[in-house]
Amino acid sequence: MGLMARKVLGERPVKAEINLHGSFAQTYRGHGTDKALVAGILGFLPDDERIRDALKLAAEEGLDVSFQTVHLDGAHPNTAVIALTGESGHVARVRGASVGGGNILISNINGYEVELTGQYPALVTIHRDRPGIITQVTQILSRYELNVAFMRVSRQNRGEMAMMILEMDEAIPSEVVEECQQVSQVQKALCIPAIG
Repeated sequence: MGLMARKVLGERPVKAEINLHGSFAQTYRGHGTDKALVAGILGFLPDDERIRDALKLAAEEGLDVSFQTVHLDGAHPNTAVIALTGESGHVARVRGASVGGGNILISNINGYEVELTGQYPALVTIHRDRPGIITQVTQILSRYELNVAFMRVSRQNRGEMAMMILEMDEAIPSEVVEECQQVSQVQKALCIPAIG
């Protein structure tokens, strides 16, 4: 989850506020959840041997980390809400859960309801909710012969800002992200590589 949050932020984080719910809140120190989340925020993959030293390494890199326990109504018992601030001041807020078997489910990104597992590379756009935006983005994908495995679009209010997540069967070239960023009404386009 920490690595997904870092990918959503899209830059080096300097501050991480981590809220833990349920069993995560009760056992995060004893089970190493704190180290695993911070390791992901530092950009480490799940099999990285440095995970055990993640808290120390974060301090050495100047990453300000804080943990807080919270209660989230109806949330999975292994839920974390991670708020990251990047070196440019950009902020990303990601809510996710460890759902067992080494799998995660990201359920909210910056206030948008999502379903993102990290098993597929994903193209994410934040755009104004206008007709034709989805078509323009998918036409770019078609030109590059990229196949969409799963797609979800959510918005906060009609005609305002929306988020589209396209999980792909193959890696997403940087040129695709750049072209999507140029689509009228797209505020931000980013690629979240597969984690597993």
